[in-house]
Amino acid sequence: MEILVCVKRVPMVGGKIAVTQDGQEVDTRMSGFTVSPHEECAVEEAVQIAERLGGRVTVLTLGPPEAADQLRDMLALGAGQALLLETDGREWGPMATAEAITQAARRGAYDLLLFGNEAADTGNYQVPVRVAHALGWPCVTGIKHLEIEAPKLRARREYRGVEEVYDVPLPAVVSVKEGINLPRYPSLPGRLRAKRAAIERFTPDWRAEGLRKQRLRVPAGEQQHARVLGNGTDAVPALVALLDEIGVLP
Repeated sequence: MEILVCVKRVPMVGGKIAVTQDGQEVDTRMSGFTVSPHEECAVEEAVQIAERLGGRVTVLTLGPPEAADQLRDMLALGAGQALLLETDGREWGPMATAEAITQAARRGAYDLLLFGNEAADTGNYQVPVRVAHALGWPCVTGIKHLEIEAPKLRARREYRGVEEVYDVPLPAVVSVKEGINLPRYPSLPGRLRAKRAAIERFTPDWRAEGLRKQRLRVPAGEQQHARVLGNGTDAVPALVALLDEIGVLP
């Protein structure tokens, strides 16, 4: 099987989120980068399918030249080829992103396109559906279990406590959720192979979309202030009053 897995370079945010002074971007100067957890599971799923059935896994991302690092991370997990749709760093909306991926998919003879269910930064949920529509392929989303029996696949997902099962002909587009599998740790030979691997590059044409971003704003969080009740035994009456105020005392 020929499988194309699409991933996205996203910032690793472990602390306070900040935006740039112009309010247009998340400030990532102090952040590292990774791929979305859903997409890491998509790569693992593709590698497992190729190990069972044979075939090749190609991993693709759209992003700046630095996004090659994330492609190499996925090559270290077992993907065989990498494709970078190189941009100048501008933000691409879901319509333009889907169009670029569709053009790349048409260059190959893929049996299956795998996506993460949504990107960790934007959470738009749109790109897999848009790509499937442009290709004229069936699409299933939010998948937690996948079985391949060419020329079709069986996909399962949970919705409101009910398991849904879809039988879909190949080629198809599938977006998977984190938890469909447990991604492996890259081995040392895998890292060395990924470091030496050649990455194919294309430069798609950027185009504007109908939506316009005005400004990013970090929501105000709840501010908590410490209050000193007193020192030693002098604080006991104030402590008892506070416990009574919050309803702890009977």
